[in-house]
Amino acid sequence: MAPLRLGSTAPDFTAETTTGEINFHQFIGDSWAVLFSHPADFTPVCTTELGEVAKLAPEFEKRNVKVIGLSTNELNDHARWVDDINEVNNVCVKFPIIADKDREVATLYDMLDSVEHDASNVVNGIPFTVRSVFVVDPAKKIRLILTYPASCGRNFDELIRAIDSLQLSDRQPIATPANWQPGQDVIVHVSVPTEKAKEIFPEVREAKPYLRFATLPEESK
Repeated sequence: MAPLRLGSTAPDFTAETTTGEINFHQFIGDSWAVLFSHPADFTPVCTTELGEVAKLAPEFEKRNVKVIGLSTNELNDHARWVDDINEVNNVCVKFPIIADKDREVATLYDMLDSVEHDASNVVNGIPFTVRSVFVVDPAKKIRLILTYPASCGRNFDELIRAIDSLQLSDRQPIATPANWQPGQDVIVHVSVPTEKAKEIFPEVREAKPYLRFATLPEESK
């Protein structure tokens, strides 16, 4: 199986989830999607992560992003664990969580850990998932891939920032600089001549011929 890269079509699959059976491409529909895995239910870091995703539900919805989680636990484990997540984080988890007990989806997306990396995340020779993230656009193309070890909880504010950058760069001929936040100046795409950029953006500042900062129109911020 060819490795998944940015721009690859996200592999389709059908799986059981906490909200019923889903087909991944049908689930995405005309939206963006975040598919993210966690090592195991009833574990501390994962409990905080899924709670944070539930808190950020309005932010994902605002960006037309559907979220779906995954671990290798069974469906009844997910159902019991969601009660813990809701209680600890004072949230209500509504997004689906895939019960990938046979590791079919985890294998498809290369989410499984290894003994070489973390022996504690492989039990009796059976690997658990790492903290993988795939951002998929409405065309079902993978636009962002992140992989964290089991010991490190993810920064979901950064994930939303990256989605903002991706969606903005789809609408405008721009890139975003280091530490960019929505509303700040952007970088003119290298394919756009400076004179053309001055027609598109209210202000263009040339630091170097290859590095031109631009102020976005108010309606684009």
